[in-house]
Amino acid sequence: MKQSIFVALFLNIYQLGFSQNAEQTKAIDAYIKNVIQINEIPGMAVGIVKDNTIVFQKYYGRETLENDKKVDANTMFRIYSTTKLMSNVAIFKLIEEGKVSLEDKITRHLEHIPKQWQNVQVKNLLSHSSGLPDWVIFEDIPVNATNQQVIDRLSKEKMDFETGREYRYNQTNYLLIAMIIEKVTGQKLEDYILKNQFPDTQNQVVFSSNSIEKIPNRVVKYIYNKNIHKYDQSTFVEGRKAHVANGLAVTLPAFLQWSIHLSKNDFLKPATEKMMWTPFEYKNKGITFAHGWDINNFNHIKSFYFSGGNVSGYRIFPDSKMAIIVMYNGYKAFPVYYPMLNHIAGIMDKRLLDPYMLAEEYTLSEPIAHPNHTKETYGYRLENDHVIFSYQYPENQSTELIRNVSVAGSFNDWKPESKNYQMISKGKNTFELALPKSQFEKGKTYGFKFVMNDNGWLSVPYYAANVDGTQDNNITLKIN
Repeated sequence: MKQSIFVALFLNIYQLGFSQNAEQTKAIDAYIKNVIQINEIPGMAVGIVKDNTIVFQKYYGRETLENDKKVDANTMFRIYSTTKLMSNVAIFKLIEEGKVSLEDKITRHLEHIPKQWQNVQVKNLLSHSSGLPDWVIFEDIPVNATNQQVIDRLSKEKMDFETGREYRYNQTNYLLIAMIIEKVTGQKLEDYILKNQFPDTQNQVVFSSNSIEKIPNRVVKYIYNKNIHKYDQSTFVEGRKAHVANGLAVTLPAFLQWSIHLSKNDFLKPATEKMMWTPFEYKNKGITFAHGWDINNFNHIKSFYFSGGNVSGYRIFPDSKMAIIVMYNGYKAFPVYYPMLNHIAGIMDKRLLDPYMLAEEYTLSEPIAHPNHTKETYGYRLENDHVIFSYQYPENQSTELIRNVSVAGSFNDWKPESKNYQMISKGKNTFELALPKSQFEKGKTYGFKFVMNDNGWLSVPYYAANVDGTQDNNITLKIN
């Protein structure tokens, strides 16, 4: 990979002086093309809605690796778990109509529910706080099993945790949501969602959790096989019971229209939407998640998002009246949807860029762009009687939104908020902290990492020679 391509991926979005949408479009297009090239992504579609108007809609690459058919407005990408957003809207519409309540126990709407599930409420399903066993981990459940057969099988298992205490992502929750929707409406889940959320674009949307089913214009997800260095087609078949959680395939134009309807409150009234996006109160207070939506607040600006199959992502900024959609059909090294959502948001409005995520994008992309980088000591150097901790933010990027960078490690109880371990900007995107060698015991190995804006633990570059080999991949410091 040429150096110029890698640098182009991280263009300084602050110095381009955007005064017109055309310049933003050009920068976003260049960024996407470089992401695709570096990550060897077969095909992609990206769209942006601003003030209920589509301001960016572009298609890249091929639908399949088996022919040269280009991705276009008719291409349907399977969005996997992003499907849950449509299911969320469906159940909240019934809540708005007074037919369902978040406080309802599932037994109000469903029969033949195991005794140990009796206290699970609708809000627990949406917040993944039910504690129910997850059907996807049980290989003895047939693909064509009915919903009741799934429940009967799971009734033999213990609850994973006390209902309401924890967050644990779980497909059984959405199986029950589908059952409630069908019981209350008297309609199939698929029909109810298509009729109410895609009234003008039904020919651009299809439900199927069968990866090998031949569906015109639906792309197949590719999984990169690192052993043979090539893509394999996904062959997962999960049946209709998975439709509510991961079965939707949709064109970019249809998804963009769905987003506009959501923003215009065509689906849900503002009060209902606010309820949907309100954080659930877990008994474990350290968890933040809304009713079916992830939450991200940066620079005092709220956003809500979700992703699916590591190949789709949707993020909406209600106060900024903007939403971004990313869909693709495979990736070589790491899922690019979240870094892309962040980076594109930053090009549209620099206040929306999370500098931590941009740093992570840089670190994750570097092994692909620079595979032959020499291994070296990373994160500190010794000068005279001091240990100089040093962190380098990506060059040519603005540090304006970086509130602080700190060092957290075994020498300060891994507390990033410790004021004595805050780093100082030295210019040229470099942050450093000098500490006396006397603070460290000779011959002892310490582990540490850098933390940005108090809670973003920065990944360690692949070329760092001084790592501890653990799953956390901590940097090591040792004074001989």
